Amino acid sequence: MNKTILVFADWFEPGYKAGGPIRSCVHFVHQMKGEYNIYLITTDRDLNETSPYPNINVDQWIDYDKGVKVFYCSPQQLSWCHIRAQLKKINPDFIYLNSMYSRYFTIYPVLMQRLGLINSKIVLAPRGMLKESAVQFKSSKKKLFLTIFRQIRLHRKIHFHATDKTEENDVLKYFGSKVRLSLASNFPGIIKDYPGSIVKKENELSVIFIGRLHPVKNLDFLLRALQPVKGHVLLTIVGNAEDEEYTRHCKTITDEYPENIKVQFTGEIPNYNLPAIIAQHHIFALPTKGENFGHAIFESLSAGKPVVISDQTPWRNLGSIQAGWDISLQQPEKFSEVLQRFASFNQAEYNTWSYNAWQFAKGFVQKDDLKKIYNDLFS
Repeated sequence: MNKTILVFADWFEPGYKAGGPIRSCVHFVHQMKGEYNIYLITTDRDLNETSPYPNINVDQWIDYDKGVKVFYCSPQQLSWCHIRAQLKKINPDFIYLNSMYSRYFTIYPVLMQRLGLINSKIVLAPRGMLKESAVQFKSSKKKLFLTIFRQIRLHRKIHFHATDKTEENDVLKYFGSKVRLSLASNFPGIIKDYPGSIVKKENELSVIFIGRLHPVKNLDFLLRALQPVKGHVLLTIVGNAEDEEYTRHCKTITDEYPENIKVQFTGEIPNYNLPAIIAQHHIFALPTKGENFGHAIFESLSAGKPVVISDQTPWRNLGSIQAGWDISLQQPEKFSEVLQRFASFNQAEYNTWSYNAWQFAKGFVQKDDLKKIYNDLFS
């Protein structure tokens, strides 16, 4: 008989505004169904939305997929008593938490375990929330929380799930070397056959940025790096204006752009529409201050789009295989040089890098037996 995993996630499909953590949970569910009975509790609305998802039955278990049930929780049901009742009803073998700071979907289950109210094993994925670049925002509150979390030993019975070596080090930094910790990369999306490249003329370049408009995604860095690039350049910015002041700051930079560079802000786009818009661009760019996976990076690579990113992600040494560039944020001029190089590519040069990007993504999917690693995590 399959064991049962109860997943807690603040947001899930059809939501998309919370970005990568949603994709991580979606891919996990699709890959692990059949291996386990999966239940997932989430909220009934997207990030920063005041209205629930349309056409979704809330406050009841619904069939999401074979062997997978989802409970979309209304604000009225977000309570200690309700979460305790669901845990008692399902009595899962494992509880999988997908946030470090969520009141209802991390703190409550952990406290219940600490108080002896549940016997389930807890696996906690910080989802990049222990990165220095993430902790520095609202840092006093987060550091106080982490200190209290550690001092009352809430971490002692938790099995932490890190998705890369950097996150592994972050967990050790905050909770010490005796903590239970496993390393398992996020499940990537499904990779299809090579889609082919798009038309590439010399001195023309279309760039796509996908991410929250927030300082951690570092859009202003990209905007400054693009300023000196010669040729006809189009930059498409896809993402939620999460930080309005930061968004205004970014737009002041684009207001000073020369005539050869055009910028379009699309706002948020549902995940199912992203492949089509990625396909229209030559490269993907994201000088992020920190990603624990970077689903948009992988999705761009798998679409045959070379990427220009920072060295603060798991995707490294891309230049050596001509699939893109991962560059130190201490070298802004290098970003400009690489963008100019892509702009100067002719069709044959671009075709090579496009195919290599897809080949790299394909190799990533094939190289690891992630299911076995996850089975070890939930055992």
